[in-house]
Amino acid sequence: MIFRRALLREVASTALLVFSVLLMITLTTMLVRLLGQAASGSLANEAVAAFLGFSIVNYLPILLSLTVFIAVLMTLTRCYRDSEMVVWFSAGLSLAAWVRPVAVFVAPVVFAIALLSLVVSPWALQKSDEYRRQLDSRDDMSAVAPGVFKESKYAERVYFVESFAGEKNTVSNIFMRSIQHQKLGILVAQHGYQATSEKGDRYLVLLNGRRYEGVGGSPDYRVMSFERYTIRLYAYEAGLIVPTLKSLPTLALLRDRSPSNMGELLWRVGLPISAFVLALLAIPLSYVNPRAGRSLNLILAILLYMIYSNFLSITQAWVAQAKLSPFVGICLVHGVMAGVLLLLFYRRSVLVAFRLSWLWSWVSFHRGGAA
Repeated sequence: MIFRRALLREVASTALLVFSVLLMITLTTMLVRLLGQAASGSLANEAVAAFLGFSIVNYLPILLSLTVFIAVLMTLTRCYRDSEMVVWFSAGLSLAAWVRPVAVFVAPVVFAIALLSLVVSPWALQKSDEYRRQLDSRDDMSAVAPGVFKESKYAERVYFVESFAGEKNTVSNIFMRSIQHQKLGILVAQHGYQATSEKGDRYLVLLNGRRYEGVGGSPDYRVMSFERYTIRLYAYEAGLIVPTLKSLPTLALLRDRSPSNMGELLWRVGLPISAFVLALLAIPLSYVNPRAGRSLNLILAILLYMIYSNFLSITQAWVAQAKLSPFVGICLVHGVMAGVLLLLFYRRSVLVAFRLSWLWSWVSFHRGGAA
């Protein structure tokens, strides 16, 4: 029908716009945080893009769920505001007639959310943990950022490099503080470079510098000038990273049905279900009373979304604490919201029927008076 094609076209364009805005906000927020970590030296510069990608994949299910909810809500609110809904209702369409086109639009998005939540997001978090483990196993110079004081993993050295050149092989204006045999040593050099031996060992070669060595608090220091000074760089053994619940594959959660695993599974399954329920909730929530404020329905929609999201988190915690069974938990949270959905549909349908009957009575009265 005409109204279905028009609705699908407008909802799709609105959803694309909403998703672009939400994605840009999330990207900006995550990028600022990761750049702050890179500037402080706690994260390698080349790792920013990778962790940004992993984080975005993890947040995609929530972004898509918000997108369909806001898109349907904005589209139907615009129809009410421009009196298009009155025309459709006068043509014999009921409020329930909007369920099918909304469901047709939401179905592929819900499938994508389910795929992301159950498969892709845990994989992205697992790869993020593995990549972080690889970064932790690198040698000290690989993690040094220019212009930042960087402490070695076991705090036995502090590095400062003013700049890198080439493929980070050549460095200039190097400062290194170390403690060996209870003696403080400070190295400064104008230039240096990284070299690799035939056996694969890595070295930092410093050129044209000085070394100060002594005991802290004592004036007895030894100063040595050198033309070439070689320091061996040791790669650290990667520690064992225990996978978190969020990074466990869904099949692993099903194999080990502990309360905490079932709580995480409830959250993953609940995301696509909540996206579908929220999209249908947007139909009755989009009603705008011309005599009331236009933002009233938006406030109610935001309130319902926050209640739904928090209720899902609380139910997940109850299942993880073995206070609820997974079946009762998932039926409770989505059953309550389905009841709210039916109540709102009933209330809006009765209101629409009453207003249409009043409108026809008013038109019939004036026609009779004119005759």
